[in-house]
Amino acid sequence: MKNNTYSIIPVILAISFLSIACHHISPEEKAKEDLAQQAKKAKLLLKSIKGIRYTEVKRVFDNGLSFNQDGYRLKPSWRLSFSSPESVNIFNPDSNIFINAPVKFDHDSIFNIAWAWLKLKSLNKDSLKFQVLKVEDRIIVDQKPNVFITLYSDRYIHDLLHTDTVKLWRPTTKDTLYIKHKAMQANMNLDSAFAASQPVVLESKRPKLVSIKKKELNNSLVDEVTSDDQYLSPEYDITIKNAYANFSYCFSIWVDEHGKLTFRKSMLFTYPEFKKTTLNEMKGIVDGYLNHFVSAIPGKTLGFTHSSIVILNVRGIKR
Repeated sequence: MKNNTYSIIPVILAISFLSIACHHISPEEKAKEDLAQQAKKAKLLLKSIKGIRYTEVKRVFDNGLSFNQDGYRLKPSWRLSFSSPESVNIFNPDSNIFINAPVKFDHDSIFNIAWAWLKLKSLNKDSLKFQVLKVEDRIIVDQKPNVFITLYSDRYIHDLLHTDTVKLWRPTTKDTLYIKHKAMQANMNLDSAFAASQPVVLESKRPKLVSIKKKELNNSLVDEVTSDDQYLSPEYDITIKNAYANFSYCFSIWVDEHGKLTFRKSMLFTYPEFKKTTLNEMKGIVDGYLNHFVSAIPGKTLGFTHSSIVILNVRGIKR
């Protein structure tokens, strides 16, 4: 009986090891299972807010400001509701209608919503918060500063906050103090100039001699050009008749808080041997023509007048 007992032990051990081996999961299989669980939870989350309409109320950088150092301002624009875990109805301001767009869960609370990559930070029936991601070839690219968007449900805005989106979109005190400080710096030092939300306006004092036309960017879904981008690099075409010579130059200028124009730098490639002469000619055009025949209304941001940069394409037609 004793011998039979000992002979059974190896069989039991073999069965045990075989059982363990059968239940062993490879790292790849474990990752797939984890992703499946994450996707299931993500779908349940989106199902819980199905049909609720949300409006974006805030878009800010890491520091809580909606402005960056160049004067670019983030503006809320999204209006959406999830019709299912796989699709979202999102407002298209160009056509003034809601369109249905895909929703795809990737991993670790990362979604592709209406062709934008977002990381979910918080979700409930009253609000949503996402971090905007930059993705290249399905790899998240580290970008600084990060951008965060916050949406409130329309019910929460109207019934609980008793307000509207226009009021919620107003610049914060933090934004105002930041721009006030930047405007003071820009007016003390032209090198601190930044883009004005209300760009510089150039007008001719002698229309028959100097004609001025502001270049407008063409809206394009491919290039993602919006009206907000128009102020970042304001550009003007200027033609001077009866000039001292025929010329065509592209350069940038500073326009200070008093409307004075100052040459900044050339926007053209110039061979080293001609650089000094070319720069002197450009400066001469600004000082000799533009400051005499062009009036400038300086740029403003949040009501603060400040120095900013304008690009000019200046063409001279000889007498």
